Formats: sequence, C-alpha cells, structure tokens
Amino acid sequence: MTEQTQTETSVPARETVEPASAPQAAAASAKPGKSRGPLLRGIARWTAAVLVCGAVGTGTAMGITAMERTDVPGLATESDGRWAYPKLALPALPEGVLRPFTDGNEGEIHHADLRELLLPAPAGATVDPELDGGWVGLDSYLALMKEKDRGEVKEELADSALRHVAARGWTTPDGTTTRIHLLRFASVAFSEAYKDESVREVSAQLRRLPDGVESEEIDLEAQGVDVPYVSVYAYEEPRPYGPEQTRWAYIQAGDTLAVVTQTRKDGALTVPFRQTVALQAQLLG
Repeated sequence: MTEQTQTETSVPARETVEPASAPQAAAASAKPGKSRGPLLRGIARWTAAVLVCGAVGTGTAMGITAMERTDVPGLATESDGRWAYPKLALPALPEGVLRPFTDGNEGEIHHADLRELLLPAPAGATVDPELDGGWVGLDSYLALMKEKDRGEVKEELADSALRHVAARGWTTPDGTTTRIHLLRFASVAFSEAYKDESVREVSAQLRRLPDGVESEEIDLEAQGVDVPYVSVYAYEEPRPYGPEQTRWAYIQAGDTLAVVTQTRKDGALTVPFRQTVALQAQLLG
C-alpha cells in the first residue's frame, strides 16, 4: 500500500560486411556446410527451461513473502492473547461536516452517529442484549459506579449538557465482561470538565472508582495509546482484588468521553484490555 521502472537497452549498430569475391563465393558454396539448426533449437529449449524455473522460483518466493506468518507451513505462531475484532472503519459523515480533529471543526465535534463509533464485539463474544450498541439511559452508565457516588454524578451530568449515551457490552469465552459507554456532551469544554472530575487526583477514599473496587493502579502502557488529540486514562484494580478484578479506562476525545470497563474472575487480562482501549480510541480519533 511499488512502482516498476522499465529500462531500455540500445540495439548495437549492424556491422558492415564486405562482399566476397566471386571465386571465394563459389568455393564457399561448393563446401557442404554443417547445419546449426539442431544446436540452436537445443539452446532455445534450455533457455526456455531456465526461464520457466526462474519464474516459478520467483513466484513462489513472492507468494511466501506475501503470506501471513501463520499461513506458511512450519511458521505458525501461537496467539498473543488479542481478540479477533472485525475489520474497523470510520462511519460516513453527513454531507458538509468534518471529522472532529480537522481544520474547520474547532469545536472537536463528532458529527457521526455515536452508535457507529462504538467498538464492535470480537469474534465468539456473547453480546449483552441490554447493551447492544444502541442508545441507553443514564442509569446504565451510573450502574458502573459505587452506589454512594451515583446521585452526585447524576447531578453533574445534568449540569454538563450531556446529549447522548450509547453503549455496547459483551462476554467472551474466557469469562471477561466488557462494557463500553460513549457519552457525548454539548461541547468539548463540558466533556473535559466531566473527565477531570472522574480522574481527579484525590485520596482513594474520595476518588470515584467502579462498583466493588477499593483502590487502583495506573496502567501506563494502556495510557500510552498514540492517537492524536485523544487522551487515555487507564487503571487496574490491584491485589488483593477478591474473586474478580476490574480494569477501566476513560478516553477523552473532543466532545465525547468513552468509559471502558473489563471484569474477569481471577484477574482481568492485560492484552485484550489494552487492545480494546486502543481500538476504541482510534475510532474516536
């Protein structure tokens, strides 16, 4: 996602041959000449065979280099733990509007349908019928938080000009439960203000944590997602975390804030969590 250049070879000028004298010509015609036809035909056959072998060898090499490593016998590699997500593509925009981080869209507004910016479920996952990628009420988002925090958060969101909430959730065969909520605000200022409240640096007793989580550690690698203009704040529940562990992240992108949570018995897996956060950030960037 090569250009081939063609080179021209010059043809040598034809040599000038002096005409033979009459006696020499006669003598030459009197001697029976040995035919070179069979020799030339043999050379031609060998040349053709060499060219065919070369072409087959080149084609095989090109075919192997173009294949994925797992497609070549003997070179298969084990899975690194990533989930198999569908091929992602940004949704089409209404005519005359711009993507959030392009010149002319100073408000960093996502004009695409918010539901189409949700990361799809990976292969083999069971989708939560109540979080199937459509619009949801605010209570769906508040359910992620400790009960003591829900009233305060609801008041803050009422004052922050929250426009829409879309969500998708699923459970994978390994037992990981994933929830993604996208919150679109009236402006980037409201989105950033709510993000600041959610990740503010205060004591663990006052900080807002997911329901059932008592403390957290920062996941620096997940926060290092390289998507221009998008900020990621990622956390994990440290040991001892009881029967299950939670990982979560806030993705702030213009007027929209994504909240990603993953919970799994005996420990939430690092690789799919970071993969999920990175892909959701790319869809919003």
